[in-house]
Amino acid sequence: MNKHEHGKRVAALQAVMRAQQLDMWLQPVADEFQGEYVAAYAQRLPWLCGFSGSAGMGAFWAEPSKKHTLFVDGRYTLQALQEVDTQAIDVINSGDTPFSTWLKPHAASPLRVGFDPWLHTARQIRAWQKAALAGVTFVPANVIDTAWTDRPLPPQGKVCAHPLTLAGQSTNEKLNAIVTSIKEVGADGLLITQPDAVCWLLNIRGSDIPFNPLLLSYLLVRSSGEMELFSFQTSIQYVSIKINNINSLLELSERPFMGISRLMVDADDGPYGLVLMAEKFGIELIEKSDPTQLAKACKNEAELDGMRLAHMRDGLALSKFLHWFDQQNGLDELKVVAELEKFRAADKSYREPSFATIAGSGPNGAIVHYRATEASNRTAQSGELFLLDSGGQYDDGTTDVTRTMAVGAPSDEMKRHFTLVLKGHIALAMAVFPEGTSGGQLDSLARQYLWAAGLDYDHGTGHGVGAHLCVHEGPQRISKRGSDVALREGMIISNEPGYYKNGEYGIRIENLIAVVQVGQTAMGKKLLGFETLTLAPIDRRLVAVELLRADERVWLNAYHERVYQSHQAALTEAERTWLREATAPM
Repeated sequence: MNKHEHGKRVAALQAVMRAQQLDMWLQPVADEFQGEYVAAYAQRLPWLCGFSGSAGMGAFWAEPSKKHTLFVDGRYTLQALQEVDTQAIDVINSGDTPFSTWLKPHAASPLRVGFDPWLHTARQIRAWQKAALAGVTFVPANVIDTAWTDRPLPPQGKVCAHPLTLAGQSTNEKLNAIVTSIKEVGADGLLITQPDAVCWLLNIRGSDIPFNPLLLSYLLVRSSGEMELFSFQTSIQYVSIKINNINSLLELSERPFMGISRLMVDADDGPYGLVLMAEKFGIELIEKSDPTQLAKACKNEAELDGMRLAHMRDGLALSKFLHWFDQQNGLDELKVVAELEKFRAADKSYREPSFATIAGSGPNGAIVHYRATEASNRTAQSGELFLLDSGGQYDDGTTDVTRTMAVGAPSDEMKRHFTLVLKGHIALAMAVFPEGTSGGQLDSLARQYLWAAGLDYDHGTGHGVGAHLCVHEGPQRISKRGSDVALREGMIISNEPGYYKNGEYGIRIENLIAVVQVGQTAMGKKLLGFETLTLAPIDRRLVAVELLRADERVWLNAYHERVYQSHQAALTEAERTWLREATAPM
């Protein structure tokens, strides 16, 4: 799609805005479920301006002479500049300049700002309303769907059962704890608006969107334990409860949830459309954290065992791939993506990637969430780094792993920066902390060596990961932004510090780790630590050994020995010889 065509689409949007007397339109990368990946029917921002990242928001003016603004986080600033028409759209890092801060000098009173209430959370809209200048009015509307005349229909993908051997708990067992939470806050029911939580509770998996095995849906859980599903498809195998067409809820055409007068919804993820629904039909909203999120995050033993097995097989596929990678010359990024997929697909339990593979050679590796296209694809040159961030969805687990590989001989600077990242990765992997500690309190462990060198990275250190669900899940995280959610046994989280030199190279080392108990304090409090799940070699050619302490070398050598022993029996002789060398003690 060329930038001229996107300009025509923005002009069509502006015509609808003027007809509805709106001065500005806010278009996020979002659907009604606030998920990371959206199906074709909800790809509104890419359709409008060409930005293809998984997070961002555009502010579009109705006045044709004004320049629009695209807000993205640090992962996507370089990507956005390449994808959108920068003569018509400014790209701003939302971490440096949030929308509410940006709006103040741009607001001319009165200003009517339109937004789709189902694409923004209630908390976000309220924060903007609170911060807005006098004369700024936020107006719920549906503008872009009117301009997008050939919009695709919502998906109706295949749904399958997630077996009890992998789920570890039946729906009824999970439901009992959820109903208790509903009753504790005095609600008549809970509306779950996150599809991964719906699938987790019902022990099903879907196929409505890429990369995440989800059925796009909401689920009403009554205090009696009865459940009702709201979905784009109303006849689903493996689902024995009442199923409603979700469009009737989104359109607010009739009162939903008969018999519910006090409805529990998530304060962070619940869309603002629920606020409008409550006002229209006289339903009291009780805004609390969705109890399914924490329950889903703390994996039971069956889920942990499944994740361990999935990571064992994924590590084998990645080790075979890395052997292949080292035998090649002149590899381009798209070839790497295709070949890695072949190695993973050889496993019969593999279903699809868990996200779009990031394969960045040289300067493309500095684009944190880069995605190779025919236009951007480049061939790796000798003396460069190749950053490969990928993952797989398996029947028994979800993986996410990043390796940075040397192509030819790396420079001393590359080795130094790689080793600083590695030291932070090891520091987090070896961390021991008392229960009640949050990921925000651990974040500096991974950054300390970069900080000491005057360096940093503009993304979180760790995100939660689901068990054959979303590769990014909450509520746990390890981030400078902090978190009031304590890390608990059974949580799975990534460990992925990095460093990015704009225009030259990117470095990231990522393993998934599980929170486990490792002891207790003198006062009898649990001491927690991490079990590393990912099993794939870290490029020793990039390690400046002299920068590692003795305990760091011990960790790296022990990790590499575990990688070798886990895979050597399933390798060819050539692969085994390569892996023995790749995992040899430092």
